[in-house]
Amino acid sequence: MTDASKRIVEIRLDTGSIVRWSREVEHERQVAVFDLLESNHFSLKNGFRGPYRVVLSLRGTTLVLDVAGPDDQHAEVTLPVRPFRSLIKDYFLICDSYFQAIRTASPSRIEAIDMGRRGLHDEGADKLRTMLEDRVEVDDETARRLFTLVCVLHIRG
Repeated sequence: MTDASKRIVEIRLDTGSIVRWSREVEHERQVAVFDLLESNHFSLKNGFRGPYRVVLSLRGTTLVLDVAGPDDQHAEVTLPVRPFRSLIKDYFLICDSYFQAIRTASPSRIEAIDMGRRGLHDEGADKLRTMLEDRVEVDDETARRLFTLVCVLHIRG
């Protein structure tokens, strides 16, 4: 069992600027949120203890994690979006190929595309974890799910 003071117990995306999500994207968001809340490790370094409530948003070219604690403490963790841009673009392209392939492609083709998709996802999660490491401690699976949600934030319609 994970220490309750090192967990996210609620996570939301700021959807104010998002026009719409496709059925596939909404499904990915729901799965990432569900899996993240089921099992995660998240802890502010040199900050207050959790459990945490997190709102992910974009402010211009900055990713913002608005983190709240049990006694209404707040911290804002910001990251530049630029280092993620090409990775997110490539991830969207391969996800689109994957969703198209599952309708008509052979199982071996689907598997090859999925391996590429997972590789890009792992790369994005590693980059996110590295960029957070001075301020937030996360495990690999939490970083993967957060990267999925960061990608969802970049969809503008």
